[in-house]
Amino acid sequence: MQDMPVMTFRCPPLPFLVDAGRRAYEIGEQHPSRVDLGVFELLYIRKGQLRVREEERLWTVEAGQALLLRPAGARWSGGTCLEPVEFDLVQFQNSGAWEETAAGSEPTLLGDHFTHTIRLPRLIDVPAAGEAFEQLTEAAADSGPDGFWLRQQRFAELLRILEAGGREGAQGAAAVSVAEQAAAYMKRHFRESASNAELAEALGFHAVYIARCMVEVFGCTPQQYLLYYRLDRAKLLLLSTDWPIAQVAEACGFRQLPHFTRLFAAHAGMPPLRFRKRFTPEVPY
Repeated sequence: MQDMPVMTFRCPPLPFLVDAGRRAYEIGEQHPSRVDLGVFELLYIRKGQLRVREEERLWTVEAGQALLLRPAGARWSGGTCLEPVEFDLVQFQNSGAWEETAAGSEPTLLGDHFTHTIRLPRLIDVPAAGEAFEQLTEAAADSGPDGFWLRQQRFAELLRILEAGGREGAQGAAAVSVAEQAAAYMKRHFRESASNAELAEALGFHAVYIARCMVEVFGCTPQQYLLYYRLDRAKLLLLSTDWPIAQVAEACGFRQLPHFTRLFAAHAGMPPLRFRKRFTPEVPY
C-alpha cells in the first residue's frame, strides 16, 4: 500500500471510544451514505468485501482489513454487496491534535519525551486483530460499573495493534521504527552513558543510520535526544522532590554538578536552584 494516506493522532489525550458493535449486510444491501458524522469510524471486515466512497477515493475493504474513515465530509456506498458481508464498526472521537497526510509526506505532528503519536494508515491489513475487535465489542455491551474503563482499555489495546500493523506496511516506516526504538533505548538507559556505539550495538544498525532516522523523526540526534530527556527528567525531580541539586543531577545521568548546572541553565533559562524556587511558595507564617 505505497500510496496510502496516514492519519496521525498526538497523545495525550488518547482517542476515546464512543461505540462498537457487529454489523452484517446481505447480498444486494449497501453501506449507508452519510455526511459530517462528527466521529471517526473503523470498519473491520470479517467476511466478504465492502466498498465505501469518499470524495476522492473508492475504498475496497477485504476480509482482515480495517478502514479508517474521517469524521467530516461525505461518504457514499461504493455499490451493493455481491456477497454476504460481516464487519465490526467502531466509532471514536479525538479531542487532541490530529492530521491526515498524503502517502510519502512527513507528518507535522511529532511526539516528544512524554507524548506519543499514533500513526494509522487509512487502510490496514490486520488479519490478527479480529480477537481485539471481538473483545472491544463485548466490552461495549458491558453496562456494569467498570464498563467505561474496560471499554477504553480494550480500545487503547486495539489502537496499539492497529498502529503496529500499520507500521509494518507503511511507506517510510523503517525510519520511524528505528527512531522509536532508539528513543526507547535512551529512555531506559538515561542514567548511564548510552553512547552511540552502545545504541548501535543494541539496535543492530549503524550509528550514522540511527542518527539520520532520529533527525528525520524527532529533529535531533540520539545524543541531543538523550540530553533533552535528562534535562526534562531533572525538571520533574526538582519540582517533585526536595533532593539536593547534586542528587537530582546524579539521578538524571549527570556525573559533574557544574556541567549539569550549565546545561540546565541553557535549557531552562535559569539555574536549577532558581528554577525550583520559582515554584516554591513562601511560608505564610
